[in-house]
Amino acid sequence: MPEKLPDLSRLEIQCLRLLWKRQQASVREIQGDLGPSAGYSTIRKIIERLEEKGAVERSGRQGKALLYRSRVSQTEMMRKEVGRFLDTMFDGSALSLMSQLVDMESVTASDLDRLQEYLDDEGQDKP
Repeated sequence: MPEKLPDLSRLEIQCLRLLWKRQQASVREIQGDLGPSAGYSTIRKIIERLEEKGAVERSGRQGKALLYRSRVSQTEMMRKEVGRFLDTMFDGSALSLMSQLVDMESVTASDLDRLQEYLDDEGQDKP
């Protein structure tokens, strides 16, 4: 795993998410998963950039196609990106983000109940 997690673009993150889901994939497989709007040469370039940033590595071949896999942890990358989003959009305030989600009706009462259960469970693990 790279020492420092790289900053990634939206398309780079989308490609990385597909690699996490598949474990490993060729450029053609990633391009197919992204759909017709993603051109093969564009996705090949994105994978090359991810490789340069240390986020992916070559893991073998499937016929003539190179296979790639992630070198970064999904959990750690998600934490980094959420933190970056919080800092950029909400000055680091999780409460402001949650308030926005409630205002947008993106959070249901059931979601809040599950969050409370999660918080209750987390509190039990602390001394």
